Amino acid sequence: MKKIPHFINNRPVDSQDGRTFDSVNPATQEVWAQAAHGGKAESDAAVSAARKAFDEGPWPRMTVGERAKILHKLADLVEDNLNELAEIDTTDMGKPITQSKTKDIPRVSDNFRFFADYVKLSENESFPMNENFHIYTRYEPVGVTAAISPWNFPIMLASWKIAPALAFGNTVVLKPAEQTPVSCYRMAELAAEAGMPEGVLNVVHGFGPGEVGEHLTTHPEVDLVTFTGESNTGRAIMKATSSTLKGVSFELGGKGANIVFEDADIDDAVDWSIKAIFTNAGQVCLAGSRLYVHQNIYKEFLQRFKTKAEQMIVGDPTDPNTEIGPLASEEHHNKVVSYLDLQSEEKFTVLTGGKGEGWWIKPTILTNVSNDMRVCKEEIFGPIVGVQTFETEEEAIRLANDTIYGLNAMLFTENVRRAHRVAGQLRAGTVWVNCFFIRDLRAPFGGFGDSGIGREGGKYSKEFFTEPKAVVMKL
Repeated sequence: MKKIPHFINNRPVDSQDGRTFDSVNPATQEVWAQAAHGGKAESDAAVSAARKAFDEGPWPRMTVGERAKILHKLADLVEDNLNELAEIDTTDMGKPITQSKTKDIPRVSDNFRFFADYVKLSENESFPMNENFHIYTRYEPVGVTAAISPWNFPIMLASWKIAPALAFGNTVVLKPAEQTPVSCYRMAELAAEAGMPEGVLNVVHGFGPGEVGEHLTTHPEVDLVTFTGESNTGRAIMKATSSTLKGVSFELGGKGANIVFEDADIDDAVDWSIKAIFTNAGQVCLAGSRLYVHQNIYKEFLQRFKTKAEQMIVGDPTDPNTEIGPLASEEHHNKVVSYLDLQSEEKFTVLTGGKGEGWWIKPTILTNVSNDMRVCKEEIFGPIVGVQTFETEEEAIRLANDTIYGLNAMLFTENVRRAHRVAGQLRAGTVWVNCFFIRDLRAPFGGFGDSGIGREGGKYSKEFFTEPKAVVMKL
């Protein structure tokens, strides 16, 4: 049984009242770790440490090169401990171990290296007015950042928030998802080992409303809130931060559209569409859960898609061959199952898949669906895709945009003009053409509508994590 304390001022700290909560292994449904259950006292202590580190400590006053050296050392330590970190996330969340080892943990070190180097290469502006005055800009760190990260990519998405915040000179209080607290605590230990000064990166475990999450988002000494999670939680955080006018960056829910045109390479489209919905058992905000296929290729595409889905290996997430692990928690499993239970009401067809043993859901394809059904409107966050047909390009665009979300979309076509034309008309923060989940950390990441506020990545992270200052000089 692992004991996971808070991490404040580079030291492990238990909750003052001694409370803990359990972290359950989704594959065995057994408690494997206990995390300290934080409250107001622990939130205040972490924010106080971060505030002091920002106001008085060396971190914001270091050169970008000095900070980069520590962030690169942290990236080295993540790579040195890759197997341990991968095993933690697989045990805590149920993610297949091959994905943890080859995708998630390498991306953590990439995040720290990218932002360490990006800040060194980032430029300021100069605005010479005339012979008497000269104006230039400075981009200064904002202050204390509260980062609230989700459970579906526990350490990877935490690092996506922490890396730019730290690189630009801010200090951080991280609240990991209560379902997956372990790897984020371990990352904080590695940060201290890399030379991170006291108070720069703090981790407090706990829950949301009325607890740590609410204490952090309403705390007057917190300057920024960055959150990834469910859209309604984003709304609650927005209300909580309004009284103190904190900066907010939200990456929220999604219901990604995937359009397969008549001229698509069907084999290629099938392979990418499988990845788009079934990666991480569909527990991905970017999942292509609404699949629209041109009627002329619908039967052929659906048969190949069904065959591929049924060939996926569902099983023990610690087995390197497993492609579909269990859902992350009993609560989430019950939520996903509730959508399958709508079959008698919504009259869709389960072409393949359905409930498995334990907390597993098999790769599931629904047909005879329409956009007015809950299975097509709401974010299921599981390995379930609804497939519809369309006749014209205009119809496909209308169906794809018929959603409150707008995080991402995909389209498959061999017609380059159509690719550009349709990509320009889809209301989504990212549009993938003939691919899925290809990321460049310089590109903007975020969504339209209920999928979030703001963008992250490259200069977009710079805009959020810094305060631009104009300096006007008389010559």
